[in-house]
Amino acid sequence: MTTEPTPAVGTLDPRPSTGAAPPTLRGAAPRWLWLPVVLVLIPGLVPIAGLVGRVVGATDDALALARSARTLALVWNTVLLMVVVTASAAAIGVTAAWLTERTDLRGRALWRVLAALPLVIPSYVIGMTFVSASGPGGLIASVTGWQVPSLTGLLGAWAALAVSTYPFVYLTVRATLRRLDPAHEDAARGLGASPSRVFRTVVLPQLRPALAAGSLLVALYTLSDFGAVSLARYDAFTRVIYAQYAGRLDRTPAAVLALILVAIALVIVIAERVSRGRAAYHSRSPQRPPRLTVLGRGQRLAATGFLAVLAIVSLGIPIATLISWVVRSTQAVTIPWGAMAGSLTASSLAALVAAAAALPLAVLVSRHPTRSTAWAERLAYTTFALPHITVGLGMVFIASRYLGGLYQSITLLVLVYASIFFAQALGSVRASLVQVSPSLDQASRSLGVGPWRTFGRITLPLARRGMVAGGLLVFLTAMKELPATLFLRPTGFDTLAVRIWSAADSLLYSRAAVAALLLLAVSAVPMYVLTTRDR
Repeated sequence: MTTEPTPAVGTLDPRPSTGAAPPTLRGAAPRWLWLPVVLVLIPGLVPIAGLVGRVVGATDDALALARSARTLALVWNTVLLMVVVTASAAAIGVTAAWLTERTDLRGRALWRVLAALPLVIPSYVIGMTFVSASGPGGLIASVTGWQVPSLTGLLGAWAALAVSTYPFVYLTVRATLRRLDPAHEDAARGLGASPSRVFRTVVLPQLRPALAAGSLLVALYTLSDFGAVSLARYDAFTRVIYAQYAGRLDRTPAAVLALILVAIALVIVIAERVSRGRAAYHSRSPQRPPRLTVLGRGQRLAATGFLAVLAIVSLGIPIATLISWVVRSTQAVTIPWGAMAGSLTASSLAALVAAAAALPLAVLVSRHPTRSTAWAERLAYTTFALPHITVGLGMVFIASRYLGGLYQSITLLVLVYASIFFAQALGSVRASLVQVSPSLDQASRSLGVGPWRTFGRITLPLARRGMVAGGLLVFLTAMKELPATLFLRPTGFDTLAVRIWSAADSLLYSRAAVAALLLLAVSAVPMYVLTTRDR
C-alpha cells in the first residue's frame, strides 16, 4: 500500500519531502548562493554552541543540577505533557479531517474553515482564557451555572496545547486525504469490508506519513511552549528555564536545563526519522473524487456535535472571554499601538529576510543537489525543531559578550526570527521550484543569457508564489513568538505577544484582551491568504 508523502499544505510540514528526486541542472552551483544561506543559519545554530560553552565551564553545583531529582521530575513532567498533547491532537485532527473530507456531513466547507482557524490563536492566549473561564467564578459558571474545574496545572496545559496544536495534524491529514487514490478503498468495499474496516485497514495506513509529520510538529511545539505552561502554572522545562534565568545572577543552571531540553527535542526528531524508515509512499494523483461515506442519523448528529464542541472550545470560549474582558473593563480601553507596530515591524522584516534567504538554498537543493546542500537543508529543519527559549537564551550569552551593539537590538531579533522560522519559507519555495523543469533555465543559458539575468528573469518569477507563501507563514508564526522575544527584545521595545503575556501574568486581563484581539485580527489576514491559496 503506497501513498504520497506530506503534502502541500504542507507549508506546515518542516521536513524535506521524501518523494521522487527532482530533475537537476548539470554543473556546479554558483558559490555566491551559499552566502545568504550561511548568514541566515548562523543566528539559530551559534546560540547552541554558546550554551555548550557556558556549560563546559560550569561549576560542579551547576552540573549536579542535571542529575538532581528536580531535573528528573522536570523531564517526567515535560515528556508526560508532550505525550498526552500529541495523542489528543492526533485523535482530534484525524477525526476532524475524516469528517470534513470523507463524509456527506452538511456544511463541510464551513467546518473546514472553523477547524483550521485555531492555528491563528497563540497557545498562551487560549491558555489565558481557559484559566479565566474555568473554575467556580469563571465565565462558564457565571453564564451557564455549570461548575467546570479550574484549568491549571497539567489539565490546563494539556487542554490549551491540545486545542492549539491539533490544526497541525488536521491540515496535513486533510491534504493527504484529498490526494489519496480512492481505488484501494473501492476495492476493499467491493470485497465486503465495512466502512470502519476500510478506514482502519486501508485509509489509516496511507495517512501514516502525514500523521507522523503533524504529530512531530505537535510534539516539538509542546516542548518549546512557554506561555501556556506558565499561565497554567505547570512546571515544564521552559517555565523553569525562564525562572532560573530571570531569578539568578548565575545563569549557568538555566543553560544546563536548556541543553537537556535541546537533547530531548533532538531525540524526538531522530526517533521520528527512524520510525519513518525507508518505506516508499508514492501514488498517482486521483483521477476521480472519493466516494463519501453516508452517515446515518445518529452518526450525523454525533459528527456535528463533535465539530461544534471543537469550534466552541477552540474559538468560541477564547474569543468570547477576550470580548467579555474588554466589555467589563472599568478602565478606558487603550490600543497598544506601540506593541502592534513592534510586532508588525519585527515579523515583516523576519518574513522578508527568511523568504529572500530561502530562495538560494531552494535553488541549491532543487537544482544542484549534493551532500553539502542536503546538510544545509537538514540544519535549517534542525534549527526549526530547537526550543525557541534555548535559542534565545544561547544568543543572550553570545551577544552580550561578543556582539557589542547588536545585543538587544531589533536587527538581532529579526535575524533570530528569520533563522528560527527559515525552514517554513524554505519548504514553500522549494516546493514551488521542484514543480518546474530546470530545462527552462538551461534553455535560457543556451540562448546566451548570463546566470544573473537567468536567475532574475526565470528562477525568481517561478519561485515568487512560494516565496510569498513562505513569507506569510514566517510572518504568522513570528507574530506569536514569545520566549525568544522575551530574551532578545531591545529595551523599551514591545510586541503584542509580550504585552499579552506580561499583562496576563500580572492579572490585567482587560489589557491582555485588547492586545490578543489585535493579534488575532492581524494574524487572520495571512491565514486567509494561505487558505485561499490552498484552494
